[in-house]
Amino acid sequence: MKFGQVPDPSQIDFTLPKDHPQTKFILEQNKKGLENISIGCAKWNKTDLKGFYPKGTKDELTYYSTQFNSIELNATFYGMPTAEQVQTWKEKTPKDFKFFPKITNTVSHFRRLLNITDVVTQFASAVLNFDEKLGMVFLQLHDNFKPKDYERLEKFVQDWPKEAPLAIELRNTEWFMDEEVFNTVCELFEMNNITNIIVDTAGRRDMLHMRLTTPNAFIRYVGANAESDYERLEDWLKRLTKWKKEGLQNLYFFVHQNIEKASPLLSSHLIQKMNEDWKTDIHIPVMADGQPTLF
Repeated sequence: MKFGQVPDPSQIDFTLPKDHPQTKFILEQNKKGLENISIGCAKWNKTDLKGFYPKGTKDELTYYSTQFNSIELNATFYGMPTAEQVQTWKEKTPKDFKFFPKITNTVSHFRRLLNITDVVTQFASAVLNFDEKLGMVFLQLHDNFKPKDYERLEKFVQDWPKEAPLAIELRNTEWFMDEEVFNTVCELFEMNNITNIIVDTAGRRDMLHMRLTTPNAFIRYVGANAESDYERLEDWLKRLTKWKKEGLQNLYFFVHQNIEKASPLLSSHLIQKMNEDWKTDIHIPVMADGQPTLF
């Protein structure tokens, strides 16, 4: 993923900011404890994840799901999924695997949340066929979708079919620059049980807002293909440990890279450290070519 890419990552301060004051309050509302941890990549394409698949792999998703427990499903952004396609994907994966489909760009980029009832209905009807394997749907708004169009976003949130859990990623800087604007949209998300996506990428530190609106943390982590990527993940684990103690219910963590073949390596590092610190038993993905780290 090229979003937020910078020429020289060494010039970026990757320190995680302090939590928003409301985050602890949101987490403390959860009395169920930690229920689910989903860590994965954004793609299962063999070309992008070079070195991850054994030679002769015929079905990439089937193999991918033996190594990871989830996928950030970006394929649905570029084309409307059908119920039949969803069923096929579902049947190729183990019973505890989760899909996190991105809402088609017709909704977010072409119609820009206007006159979308038909498309949203079609999309939601299709992805609900994931049944128990549906982790969370997510909407990624266009970079130029601004607070002046708040009413469109409000209507979308209020009309969204509640049986499909939803997360939203805001991208335009104006959502984060004005505290009143940001608080207003976060309150909208809170009232409608919408998870506020956090993006950690070098060139857009404003999207690292650390403001949860549900007890779910949906994090899209973009590595910079630098040695600091591993240290950043360890910093994230410390923050997630804090959130876990405060009441985190579900963790959804998806690793991207400017060079995507490194995504499994970073994911493996995070999972290994998490297993050590949290005493979890999440399968640690391995590279078929035996590469242990990026550097």
